[in-house]
Amino acid sequence: MDTRVTYRNYFPPRRRPLCAATAPALSRRRFVTGLAAGGLLVGIGWQTKGRAQIPAAASGYPVTLRGHRFDLGIGYREVNFTGTPRLATVVNGGLPAPVLRWKEGTHVALRVTNNLAEDSSIHWHGIILPADMDGVPGFSFAGIRPGETFEYRFPVMQSGTYWYHSHSGFQEQTGLYGALIIDPREPEPFRYERDYVVMLSDWSDTAPEDIYATLKRDSHYYNNRQRTAGDLWRELGARGLGATLNDRAMWNRMRMNDRDLADVTGAAYTFLMNGTTPDDNWTGLFNRGERVRLRFINAAAMSIFDVRIPGLKMQVVAADGQYVEPVSVDEFRIGVAETYDVIVEPRDGAYTLFAQTIDRSGYARGTLAERQGLQAPIPALDAPVVLTHADMGMGDGMDHASHVTESAAGAASSNQASMNHSAMNHSSSRTDTTAHSNMDHDSSGASHTDHGTHTGVAGSGMAQQVLGRAGMGSTAPVVHAATEFGYQVDMRADAPRDQLRNPGIGLVNNGRRVLIYGDLRSLGKTADPREPDREIQLHLTGNMGRYMWSMDGIGFMNAAPLEMLLKERVRIVLVNDTMMNHPIHMHGMWSDLETGDPEHIPRKHTVLVQPGSRISYLVTPEYPGDWAYHCHMLYHMAGMFRRVTVRGGQSS
Repeated sequence: MDTRVTYRNYFPPRRRPLCAATAPALSRRRFVTGLAAGGLLVGIGWQTKGRAQIPAAASGYPVTLRGHRFDLGIGYREVNFTGTPRLATVVNGGLPAPVLRWKEGTHVALRVTNNLAEDSSIHWHGIILPADMDGVPGFSFAGIRPGETFEYRFPVMQSGTYWYHSHSGFQEQTGLYGALIIDPREPEPFRYERDYVVMLSDWSDTAPEDIYATLKRDSHYYNNRQRTAGDLWRELGARGLGATLNDRAMWNRMRMNDRDLADVTGAAYTFLMNGTTPDDNWTGLFNRGERVRLRFINAAAMSIFDVRIPGLKMQVVAADGQYVEPVSVDEFRIGVAETYDVIVEPRDGAYTLFAQTIDRSGYARGTLAERQGLQAPIPALDAPVVLTHADMGMGDGMDHASHVTESAAGAASSNQASMNHSAMNHSSSRTDTTAHSNMDHDSSGASHTDHGTHTGVAGSGMAQQVLGRAGMGSTAPVVHAATEFGYQVDMRADAPRDQLRNPGIGLVNNGRRVLIYGDLRSLGKTADPREPDREIQLHLTGNMGRYMWSMDGIGFMNAAPLEMLLKERVRIVLVNDTMMNHPIHMHGMWSDLETGDPEHIPRKHTVLVQPGSRISYLVTPEYPGDWAYHCHMLYHMAGMFRRVTVRGGQSS
């Protein structure tokens, strides 16, 4: 049976834009359903603590709904962030959607009514739950048709800061996202008197379909910081003719730009904090002596933010909803879909919450203040970064795919065979170390394996595995699949670096204490200390010139599922062969990040993988079924996506 999801589940056929350059003409159906979602469905139904109200535009803070039964209505609403009205996709009339507060140990029921003129869905990001409740159309869920209601029901088995969003088309970009807070059964291990959600996002007046089409035509279109003749002249003076020409030739061969840090920039985006523009200044109040908890959520479609509060230290106490040993920092980078909880101790006056984008093309901004109306100075954006080959993980170990010959591709294929990544059909016996490898063929017929298991000795499936100790990471060499040698891949990293202790491009030696993944230690003991049964090595691949994204050089439509067994312990090794950061999210299970401390492995639901780097984490499938596994950059998701099939029960 063909288990692949049809392409339209994620990127539906081109239609009239919701947010076109000119105000779209509304059909009677869309107008009526928009009215319903914008007002009539707000606050009705099962909420346990009173009726919600549509958030006032000036309040800049979403409504909070508490309890275990909820009615949510998805519809249209007119918004105006730039001086021009546009239509947004909203829940109960709010952008962001209402904050949902659940309680650990309860069961929740959420009736979601779709008042749009197209299919919709809600995915509960980071929540461990049965597959048919995960909310990804085409997997274990058909989506919600226009005018229909779907009821989500599942147990709440965790606590912390999470979020929810559409998993249909581009609706996430047009406003369908909200915060999800789960209160713990047990007292929390830290004290605070104020509790604020700080949701970061990006908004564009341009229809997301048009943004994606533009990137396909010209991947650098939104980058206004291209090199100029003046840059060339200055570089000639500083480095000389030979070095300058060699450097330019390298970038040109890769069809890359040394100022390319974000696909979509402030040229197209307005950056929001709790649905509020920088000029409108979202404000959270405090009293002197209070400790304030800030729950940062990156709900952007394409924007990575660097967050700081000048004048205040931030104590990081949770990452992706899970407690970590407190870390005091000045700044942290938050990838798309990640969450961080911090505690701050403001003294008096006002403080600016400043979240600048990774490419320094804009920022989201808010204020912590003793009283409404107080403001603090807004810091200047950091200088834009000019990338080096080292920033991209390039050097002697970098292979620029545009120059790979057929013989090189053949050698790589031979090397794969010698490493026992064969394309044979292995039995399901647990004694066969390659039992769960997956094969697929791209359009040229090249064989592809998902590096299901690396063995120390080529040949027999009985060979001893060389997996590395749990928590310490993989010891397997990097192996490029034959499918990486094709038109979908323009770069390969043969010597990727461990970046656990690198804060990221633009943050190194900036004079501030910046959070790194290596700082994260679970506050409690490692939840699942078992050693991995096997490894899956996956490469994050792309062709920037053609704006194509994939895993192992195979786009989602042509990729076979990754197969796992219920409750087995699997190590995922990710190698980023591209020059972009990729926040990778696996649905339905935790990603136990291997930072070198087996006793306190931090749990995440989204892992930001830096360019030219290698990172690994352990997963334990909790529920059977089909699960989505993808980059959370919305316009990368069409190709950098896999299905994960978890089969019930261990094989004998």
